[in-house]
Amino acid sequence: MQTQNKIIYPFSAIVDQEKMKQALILNVINPKIGGVLLRGEKGTGKSLTVRALANLLPEIEAVTNCPFHCDPKNLCETCTTKKANTKTLPTTKHPVSVVELPIGATEDRLVGTIDIEKAIKTGEKHFDPGILAQANRNILYIDEVNLLDDHLVDVLLDAAAMGINFVEREGVSFNHPSQFILIGTMNPEEGELRPQLLDRFALSVEVKGIPYKEARAEIIRRRIAFENDPLTFITSQIENQEKIRQKIIKATALLPKVKLNSDLIDLITQICTDFAVDGHRADIVMYKTACTIAAYNERIEVTEEDIKEAAELVLPHRQRRQPFEEPKMEQQQINESIQKWNNDKQTQTQTQNDNNSQNNDEPNKQDEPVKEQIFQADKPYNVKPLSFDVFDDVERHESGRRSKIISNTKRGHYVASMIPQGKIADLAFDATLRAAAPYQKRRKENVVNNQQNALLIENCDLREKIRETKMGNLIMFVVDASGSMAAEERMSATKGAVLSLLLDAYQRRDRVGMIVFRKNSAELVLPPTNSVELAQKHLAVLPTGGRTPLAHGLKLGLDAVTSSTRTDNIPLIVLISDGRANVTLSDDGDPVKEAKYIASEIASRGIQSIAIDTEQGFLNFGLVKQISEAMGSKYLRLEELRAAPIASAVKNQLFHDTSENLNSSYRR
Repeated sequence: MQTQNKIIYPFSAIVDQEKMKQALILNVINPKIGGVLLRGEKGTGKSLTVRALANLLPEIEAVTNCPFHCDPKNLCETCTTKKANTKTLPTTKHPVSVVELPIGATEDRLVGTIDIEKAIKTGEKHFDPGILAQANRNILYIDEVNLLDDHLVDVLLDAAAMGINFVEREGVSFNHPSQFILIGTMNPEEGELRPQLLDRFALSVEVKGIPYKEARAEIIRRRIAFENDPLTFITSQIENQEKIRQKIIKATALLPKVKLNSDLIDLITQICTDFAVDGHRADIVMYKTACTIAAYNERIEVTEEDIKEAAELVLPHRQRRQPFEEPKMEQQQINESIQKWNNDKQTQTQTQNDNNSQNNDEPNKQDEPVKEQIFQADKPYNVKPLSFDVFDDVERHESGRRSKIISNTKRGHYVASMIPQGKIADLAFDATLRAAAPYQKRRKENVVNNQQNALLIENCDLREKIRETKMGNLIMFVVDASGSMAAEERMSATKGAVLSLLLDAYQRRDRVGMIVFRKNSAELVLPPTNSVELAQKHLAVLPTGGRTPLAHGLKLGLDAVTSSTRTDNIPLIVLISDGRANVTLSDDGDPVKEAKYIASEIASRGIQSIAIDTEQGFLNFGLVKQISEAMGSKYLRLEELRAAPIASAVKNQLFHDTSENLNSSYRR
């Protein structure tokens, strides 16, 4: 947990980034807004700004020694019981803290679990609070939120939605308040955020580096001054910090008095309708944000400008967009929505017989369908939608990682227990209790008189947790971009197939990489990443021409998947080529034989693969088929190259491999 004594860079000293600072301040003025997501490049001050926020905030009053920092006016069950017995509860003031959720945190650490020490000593079940308890009435900060494990995301979604953390595990049934300001930061290049969690963030800000020389120089000067003498630098910012703090306090007090008239509610719904956002959360959040902006500007009346400002924070991550389209905020579209609202408002004030005004307003009512068509036309390639029917009997229908495996770490869902084979790394306390329970009477008859423990456990009782986690896949595309692939029809079909697989990878959160071979060598244009958007960008500008160094491409593909630092991904190599290799690895080698040799190496390593033959015409050498046989891969011809069959082939191949992995894990 963040402490107030820690030396932190002052919030008021952060240069520029006004929209990011505004979004954070609005959430602390009105926690009911629902949190903020900061997306952007690395090194732009996202984490620094969040950590600086805590030192800016006024203190809160809480019940003394309550692990959930209860508000005296809204007590938890434990404090309610204490108050009934003691009539009064002591309170104390303490600063708001930034509670950080580490990416590698376990579910036990997040939600809380049974207090093992008290259970052994007293024989009673006591709840040991987790991070969600610490976060109550504080700020819950998740750095690299897009890399958070799925099962932790599920828990966060429940707690954020209900404001209560329900714990049902290891014989513990408990709940406690968990109302927090959710702040997440992420770099989109490392992968996108799960849609369900993305929508939980009320506001989002695209954070970019400052392009101006003067501002960048000022950042350097302030940072050097802070590092050389932190206390002096912080002292120099006390007055600025206090100004912001007082403004926050005044806005918080003014907020209940802010009014928003019914006409402006119509404007909010007009904007959300024009932007075609899903559900109604955006409308409600925009209402709360606009009111908070008015309070922050010391006004009790919301204006059009407040709503426009709120829309810029609420809508970017909620707009309907294609999987490879970046979030963006069209200022012109907001202005058009406001203009349309004004036109409709004027029309309503005119008399019924003013036909000219009604006719003039008619074109505005026809604008919306045109925009919808423009949005749909932004699709980069004409790709068939993928069907998941082949998985009806073996896999979930919704998006998510493809397969489940038994985890050998403390991460994942606790699903069963086992007798430990060596040193216990993850004790299953509930299973241990069940194993020890039948022998308690006999053991207590034989204990030494000074034995104080209520529960007697021996080594033979100990059980270890079996955890289940989901495993993703690494799809490495090895694409032939030589001159023989330059024909528009063939390259278009190739790009269509790759894009269809990227769409599937986007839904299944697979990692993807791309190797292109042309001229005299191969190049890893996209190292393994969760960001399929980057892969699509490289695919869109993929150049063609030159010779065919096929062996180079296969060798680099093999090296890339074997050198990947991630051990929780199953690799799949997808080769797309006509097989007409004409560049050797060595001076006296044969290009086709070298390609076959590398292909056999891939097979010997047990790496799954698919070979797609783009060769067409009367003259057909069948080289890709030969390479496919050496690689032990599934072989497909160009005429079979359609989105659904290729995607199904990949999924079937991956499922076969991952299901074998899962079965072998259970057998062990």
